[in-house]
Amino acid sequence: MGTAVSRNLDISSNEYCLKFVGKDFITPNDPFWNRFLAFNITPPTTSNDQLALESRIEPLCQQLLQNNLHSGNLGSIIQLFLIRSTELLSATNSDARLYNWQLYNTLFTIRCVLKFLSETTTEEQLIEHVEFKGNGNTFDSLIGTLVGILVDVPVNDSTYLIHLEAVTCLLVFLSVQIHNGRRSDHSNIFRVIMIGKHVIHAPVLVKSLLTNFISQEKLPPWLWGQSGTQCGLASDLWSMLTFSRKSTEELTLHDQNDFQQAPLATQSLLLVLVLVHHWTTHTNPYRNSLFSCLNSLGNSPVPPSNVSSLFKIDFNALYVTLCKKVSGDAATLLLYLLLHRNLAFKTYLLGRMDLEQLIVPILKTLYNAPNSNSHHIYMSLIIILILSEDDSFNKLIHETKLKNITWYTERTLTEISLGGLLILVVIRTVQYNMLKMRDKYLHTNCLAALANMSAQFRELHPYVSQRLVSLFETLAKRYLRLVKRLKTEKNERDKEVAITVNQDFTDMEQDLTVLEEVLRMVLEILNSCLSTQLTNNPNLIYTLLYNKHMFETFKDNVVFQDIIHNIHIIIKYFSQLLNDKSQQYEVDAHQVLLVIQQGAKNWPKEKLTKFPDLKFKYVEEDQPEDFFIPYVWALVSQQSVLHWTNDSSPLLSAVC
Repeated sequence: MGTAVSRNLDISSNEYCLKFVGKDFITPNDPFWNRFLAFNITPPTTSNDQLALESRIEPLCQQLLQNNLHSGNLGSIIQLFLIRSTELLSATNSDARLYNWQLYNTLFTIRCVLKFLSETTTEEQLIEHVEFKGNGNTFDSLIGTLVGILVDVPVNDSTYLIHLEAVTCLLVFLSVQIHNGRRSDHSNIFRVIMIGKHVIHAPVLVKSLLTNFISQEKLPPWLWGQSGTQCGLASDLWSMLTFSRKSTEELTLHDQNDFQQAPLATQSLLLVLVLVHHWTTHTNPYRNSLFSCLNSLGNSPVPPSNVSSLFKIDFNALYVTLCKKVSGDAATLLLYLLLHRNLAFKTYLLGRMDLEQLIVPILKTLYNAPNSNSHHIYMSLIIILILSEDDSFNKLIHETKLKNITWYTERTLTEISLGGLLILVVIRTVQYNMLKMRDKYLHTNCLAALANMSAQFRELHPYVSQRLVSLFETLAKRYLRLVKRLKTEKNERDKEVAITVNQDFTDMEQDLTVLEEVLRMVLEILNSCLSTQLTNNPNLIYTLLYNKHMFETFKDNVVFQDIIHNIHIIIKYFSQLLNDKSQQYEVDAHQVLLVIQQGAKNWPKEKLTKFPDLKFKYVEEDQPEDFFIPYVWALVSQQSVLHWTNDSSPLLSAVC
């Protein structure tokens, strides 16, 4: 953007910038562009950097908005980009960096203008600005070129930023939904991307974006203030917009977010999520591609030639990256999509023997629920629920041993099974929800996952057994208190006191109904475990005996009578064995366990009433777009430099 400009000069007074935003048309082949686009800028990698940039160029963008429908200079710079991008693959190594640097500057400038227009004009006006003085297909050609770069041009040091800007420009175009509030199938921009001629590239585009995510390529070293020969040719104009930053070594883990570390990977994942979560009431080629991709290293059959949405990708590399990144919202959402809708990936994942690499980070997210947003907690729980539908998973997690779980601070866990840790964290989530969130949907998912796993609970750690029974005890005490309050309120209501008391009574009745459902589910989980794995859970029986008074309270309650009958039989059987042994000599805790283990061998399982197996399956709710679309755009706003305020978009405020 001009040469020999002082660092202290206000960018809005630069002659090249003023000419670009002025009323005079500049042809794509005018030598002006070589001077205007000769600037050097370190790309913004934080929202604050981006906001600082936008505040400086806003006066220029305002002038361009006023003049572009006379000058057509936005269309002209887009035409320049379209022309120069055709030479992207043919540039020789000697001039590639200089050529690509200028091409990046061109696309970066276009992106800045498009973001401003997307926030200040309607979708129709934005397209009008792009098309003015063009041939009527400038927008379509730009989309095609952006997609072409992502699918055809290799990512290397000299093309990295061009790929990053190509992804970012597509996100900017798609962000019109944030501002106009329309459904995506009512958007002309979405229509071009979803059903235009470029959809033929949908499978390879999704593959390319996933490959970027898997690769986690960092910004090339020369972009961190190390000016090469070519960069030294740039002017000082935008150097005042080059944001100060520490070296990679100086950045702390807290300072580094995913975008700062690997912006192309982060932005590519966000674009995948945006593409697959829109246009869901119609055929979405990007969504179909993600849901039908196969493992490039497996024995998956070659896709039929007539199935154009299929592609293959390295599931192992994808799994390894997900394990590293699943503590973040975006990677968690991608994992959910693959598990829920891609059978090939789900089958592959469930066949792995190192699932602790994936599950432990998810459990840490749930454990740190107070520091996580509710959407992330939901998605993490749903992943656990989906996995718990598989019996092999439920068996494997109890065979996988973990050591020294230092982040679990309630109790020192020097060794525990993955299954035991999972139970602890899910129980903790239930209890946190009871105290803070009071969300029935979250309760349901937690208990459904425990129920699915319950028939495979094996060799439960003493502490896990305590927490399971303690969960019942906590709920039981709360239930009994509520029953007592309801009786009191009923007596007051019969005396016709204030209407507000009647409303309170109704609320308490609803709370009681929910508590009854939760309590019964916990009893069913205990019953399922004891009915199928009694001999493998002496610690759980020990804990039941120690807390048998709590179960006695409910054995005559008609709501729980049938299910608690089995637990009562088990308690009675082992209590009798211990009573017989204690008459001979005094028994300590170790001897109690020995009695339980020996008694379990002779346990007459036919005494128990048979209940149906506990099997719950995750089903996506009706109109999932109402949940996912605001969530995805909130992630784009939070995790990329494309920051939007909640005030400017009701869509974003819906998740905050």
